Amino acid sequence: MTTVVSVAHTGITVRSLETAAAFWVGALGAEVERRFVLDGAFAADVTGVAGARISAAVLVLGGHRIELLEYLEPAGRQHLEPRPNDLGSWHLALDVTDLDRTVARCGEHGWRLAGAIGTMTTGPRAGTRFAYLHDRDGATLELIQGVARTP
Repeated sequence: MTTVVSVAHTGITVRSLETAAAFWVGALGAEVERRFVLDGAFAADVTGVAGARISAAVLVLGGHRIELLEYLEPAGRQHLEPRPNDLGSWHLALDVTDLDRTVARCGEHGWRLAGAIGTMTTGPRAGTRFAYLHDRDGATLELIQGVARTP
């Protein structure tokens, strides 16, 4: 049986990364863990958004990570049937022990892959696998299967 390990983060697509970060930090006391830009094939393949270029910040609030995402590219936003780059879009990320099995199980309940299952090839999370899924209402779920590390 597939087991969800933990909630990894909550991602929120925003109009302005600077404005949103100022709110979370200034009004709520979140701490900025890191900022980065994500682009290239990995970003597009996993999110299903061709040409995705994302300016992002990871904040920590109450022990939970909030990922703020400002899509620099592609242009164009909508609120109907939201995609990961649309304003107001959100996703819940879950750590899982068996990504393929979990994707299949979600499919049995009407969830579909947004793009391809992707494997990060560089950086500290190299080997980690990711999948974005959508339900019929447009909600987005991210599944993450980390690589077991030996000491």
